[in-house]
Amino acid sequence: MAATDLLHLHRPFFLLLLLLLFSARASAIGVNYGTLGNNLPPPNVVANFLKTKTTIDRVKIFDANPDILRGFANSGIALTITVANGDIPALVNLPAAQSWVNSNVKPFYPATNINRILVGNEILHSLDQHLIDNLVPAMKTLHLALVLAGISRIQVSTAHSLGILLKSQPPSMGRFRPGWDTGVLKPMLDFHRQTKSAFVVNPYPYFSYGPKTVNYAQFKRNRGYRDRVTGLTYFNMFDQLMDAVYSSMKALGYADVPICVGETGWPSVANPGQVGVSVQDAAAYNGNLLRHVSSKKGTPLMPNRRFETYIFALFNENQKPGPPAEQNFGLFQPDFTPVYDIGIMRQAGGGPGRPGGGGGGGSPRPGGGKKWCVPRGDATDAALQKNIDYVCSLGVDCKPIQAGGACYQPNNIKAHAGFVMNSYYQTHGRQDFNCDFAHTGVVTAVDPSTGGCRYA
Repeated sequence: MAATDLLHLHRPFFLLLLLLLFSARASAIGVNYGTLGNNLPPPNVVANFLKTKTTIDRVKIFDANPDILRGFANSGIALTITVANGDIPALVNLPAAQSWVNSNVKPFYPATNINRILVGNEILHSLDQHLIDNLVPAMKTLHLALVLAGISRIQVSTAHSLGILLKSQPPSMGRFRPGWDTGVLKPMLDFHRQTKSAFVVNPYPYFSYGPKTVNYAQFKRNRGYRDRVTGLTYFNMFDQLMDAVYSSMKALGYADVPICVGETGWPSVANPGQVGVSVQDAAAYNGNLLRHVSSKKGTPLMPNRRFETYIFALFNENQKPGPPAEQNFGLFQPDFTPVYDIGIMRQAGGGPGRPGGGGGGGSPRPGGGKKWCVPRGDATDAALQKNIDYVCSLGVDCKPIQAGGACYQPNNIKAHAGFVMNSYYQTHGRQDFNCDFAHTGVVTAVDPSTGGCRYA
């Protein structure tokens, strides 16, 4: 039988196989969800958007915000949460670690799919010796607290900047900084090996490139960089940085420990005149990164390895301190308009879109042109309660948010306010000013309906 005939007979199988392979590729990327903005949508709306409109299936946050933990309940999205840096010394003590688990994990898990807890963020980079000395003991104690609570599927780790490296060139000679290597990182890597958890690093080619290395940093065509020791040639800076981390781990005897990319990204706006920063540059880096880490190609020293990877960031955040670039790392504007397309938007049929390599915001807005009114992320419960009282006094139907109503759950002020504020917006003209509510409301193009609670 000819090969073409065989393919014809088994075409449904091959189509299904291709679909499964593409779906696996599409879900290889996560995103960092920062909240330093005064115009961000509420967490439950964010979770619904990610689940229904994108192929992103994992999210990392920089705290253990209970509103986010509640908002992501029953979404299936894997959530990495973070212990505040200042809480680390206390967590060396088991009762304090158990108290942290009781307050920040047990009320939400497993409805919220918490998959990892990071103990602080870039602690070694902070140079705070008190935090550094307590980091590994706190990780071990927090892990024990999870085990004692009967929770075995949540990893414990911490995120590192690449300031932990003494050298990264050539990649095969990458080494951790003396003092940190055997004093902190070796016992930490031993902990990761024993608990089968990932070593989390934040490689940012953006912070290492120059005018002559833009293409190398953004996975574009370039002459490559040759490691004089191994003879291997690198064609992107991401692989070079990852292999420098791997070589540093291998030098301590821990090449087998998995590596997770906690943060990496590229801004779409920077100071005037900065070479290599534009919407097209950001789309090129993040789009090429998505294709690279989804391909399972790995790196020259780690072939066929696939890295759990989190792009920084989900939203542009208008209150993030620093230069303009810091406010413009987002894949999306706060109203969910894509800043650019890298192929993570689902099409009308629910499948992933074709990865884009550039462009500037040409993707269709979610929601088919419809709009809803929801509370702003920084709105206080007191202000939202006033909105509920005001709207319900006007005769708007508030029965759905009362006990037994379709929108009673989740039973919190922000969710109830969202429903009644939208009801007012939809019945009073659907103009943006109808959603102002003393600067506590924001218009969104993403349907905030969940379960049986349908927003007008």
